[in-house]
Amino acid sequence: MADLNLKHKFDAEKCRHYLNENLTVLHCHHYATLFTQLAIDAKDIVDGTKILFSTSEKIFFDVLSEYFKNFNISDKEAKVEISSKMFSAIGLGKMNITDINENGGKINLPHSYVDEGWTKKWGKMDMPVNFIGCGYIGGMFSAIFNQPVQTYKVEETESIVSGADKSNIKITR
Repeated sequence: MADLNLKHKFDAEKCRHYLNENLTVLHCHHYATLFTQLAIDAKDIVDGTKILFSTSEKIFFDVLSEYFKNFNISDKEAKVEISSKMFSAIGLGKMNITDINENGGKINLPHSYVDEGWTKKWGKMDMPVNFIGCGYIGGMFSAIFNQPVQTYKVEETESIVSGADKSNIKITR
């Protein structure tokens, strides 16, 4: 089993949290659901959901790629395990990777921080809302397979917020 090594540092002077030297924003589900709702509501002005996805994809690609480099992790299985543990450690939920290869794969989320927070705050939604988690998954695939960001399409085919017992994610190259 691959161990996840996270070093937390708090800069009291600047009120900033760092995980492995990466600036990290610690948040609650209220905050995450509110800015997700704002992204959805802004659709006539800007594609806010795409911004959430692509920003998350790029940031987590960088974080995971740096982690793999710094801890000398090159084995695919170890990268997958670390990525899954990181997803949970940073508060995005629980990830089960059921299929993964350089052309895509399948992931289910029995727990999704944004979905569960949304459901508690507003109830069900007729569309997926986990743009941050899906962005993480896109960045994760690119980092694991040493591909550029935006190599993978990530589609949430079923979601907790829409009433499914878990969110199902399909990844294609």
